[in-house]
Amino acid sequence: MDSVKDQIRVADQVVAVIAGIAAQEIEEVAVGGSTTFYDEWTKRLGAKNNAKGIMVEIGDMGASITLWVSVRYGTIISKTCQHLQEKVKETVEFLTGLTVYEVNVRVEGLTIE
Repeated sequence: MDSVKDQIRVADQVVAVIAGIAAQEIEEVAVGGSTTFYDEWTKRLGAKNNAKGIMVEIGDMGASITLWVSVRYGTIISKTCQHLQEKVKETVEFLTGLTVYEVNVRVEGLTIE
């Protein structure tokens, strides 16, 4: 009897959206870079581009996730980014079953409220 090995593959874009939604739960962080035409078009339609500012690479070892963020002025950047890394890793692993071996955070701006 032949045994077929079933596979489930989660697209990079799906992982990026999950990471983006998880990141939105951290109040002190805004994910994303500069605004594009696509972002404006999506915004006008009332949709959110939850993968903006996120790069995902899935390989044999698991997933590598990089987020480009702005952090609220006055917060401790190192602690905020560590919390973000933990939240993204935990959420992606739980929802996809993938091993997340790294979550890189690139702070490229500050927000003032």
